[in-house]
Amino acid sequence: MQTLNQQELPWLYTISPKRKLVDLNFKEIWRYKDLLFLFVKRDIVTVYKQTILGPLWYFIQPLFTSIIFTVIFNNLAAIPVKPGVPAFLFNLAGITAWNYFKECLTGTSDTFTKNQAIFGKVYFPRVIIPMSIVVSNLVKFAIQLLVFIGFYVYYVSFTDAAYAASPQISLLLLPVLVLIMGLLGLGFGMLISSMTTKYRDLTFLVTFGVQLLMYGSAVMYPLSFFEEKLPSVSWLVAYNPMTIVIEAFRHITLGVGAISTVQLIYISVVSVVVFLLGLIVFNSTEKKFIDTV
Repeated sequence: MQTLNQQELPWLYTISPKRKLVDLNFKEIWRYKDLLFLFVKRDIVTVYKQTILGPLWYFIQPLFTSIIFTVIFNNLAAIPVKPGVPAFLFNLAGITAWNYFKECLTGTSDTFTKNQAIFGKVYFPRVIIPMSIVVSNLVKFAIQLLVFIGFYVYYVSFTDAAYAASPQISLLLLPVLVLIMGLLGLGFGMLISSMTTKYRDLTFLVTFGVQLLMYGSAVMYPLSFFEEKLPSVSWLVAYNPMTIVIEAFRHITLGVGAISTVQLIYISVVSVVVFLLGLIVFNSTEKKFIDTV
């Protein structure tokens, strides 16, 4: 029997340290799609495994946060919302959108340090792990969105809801907003994850920084209120991409706030730039992180 020379056989995979500056090989990621789904399942199942309330935390966290924001910022601090819109629903809308971005950012910000044992033993596209976190957080976002819809239906059905209206065409923007939040969280998360391989103390600053960013993203107040009270520094909040996303989310669901085509283009461009920058740094760190972690 005639045998082929081993060198004549085509290679199925080629692993090389030389890569493109922006390398997001969708073909290779699709080849590892089963691994991607496995990581997604791991992220969903193991987070609340051996907990008392389990997935109920998906409901409890946004509800209690909305109640606290309503009591402190709307009742005590007297921050106004649009007349006829319940302050609780206003806050719940902001928290629902913010939580998805926050979970994507914090979940991907320790990719290298958290998965160094896996990365050091077997090859697979490293970007699959941060991508799996963004995908698994979609499940949490969907659950919290259902909570928001439930309270929206309650207020419309059992209260004098001046904001109640038939679904608008602007609701079609929701998938776009979710994609923008995912890209922003993934991009910033990959940047931070790459830097924490050398500077471990950055991990302690992530939680604190995300908390500060929440206050600068109009989660618990309307952007118009901030512009009225502090016009000299309002641009810091107005140009924050997450402020525009949250304002847009409230606009398409509650009819409060405003969103323009220019703002949508702005946050779309920023999200793509942040994602590409994060991918470049992530791919660069991937080659040598095992020596520094």
